[in-house]
Amino acid sequence: MDRLFAPWRIEYVKREDGSDIEGCPFCVLPEREDARAALVVAECEHAFVLLNNSPYNPGHVMVIPRTHTGAYTDLDERTLIDHARLKQRAIEAIEVAFDPDGVNTGLNLGQFSGGSIHDHLHTHIVPRWAGDTNFMPILSGTKVIVQAVEETYEQLHDAFETQPDTRLTDSGSVYIEF
Repeated sequence: MDRLFAPWRIEYVKREDGSDIEGCPFCVLPEREDARAALVVAECEHAFVLLNNSPYNPGHVMVIPRTHTGAYTDLDERTLIDHARLKQRAIEAIEVAFDPDGVNTGLNLGQFSGGSIHDHLHTHIVPRWAGDTNFMPILSGTKVIVQAVEETYEQLHDAFETQPDTRLTDSGSVYIEF
């Protein structure tokens, strides 16, 4: 058996990762008292940015409307606008924090679209670099994550804080006033 040693990941493995969540994690996590522990980086009235705890690359986030629905067409105008604006701000924060060569964004809509949570829509935003594809996934089915989730959180949080019209919430996330 091949092994890839990443001893720093023990902190991630031991963290309280939401395994105690009952119901929809996208409804529960933004209500937690500690935004950092919940991985909620930024938020606005109708949406929030959640760091992906199984990232494709460092900086992989999801922008999630607070409305619990799996249908994009169910979003009211205000939620749709906040969701779109927060996606812009998330891309800006990713560019400041990580200086990627590109960004992938996308929604997985519907039970068989490939997303693990299909009944609460969310937009993935994944920073990409010219050198982020290597032989590991092809030869061994293993993706190497080069940064701890906690470090990614800090970088993104700092980048969101530099944006206009922001303040810290009581839970520690960055609130953006649109």
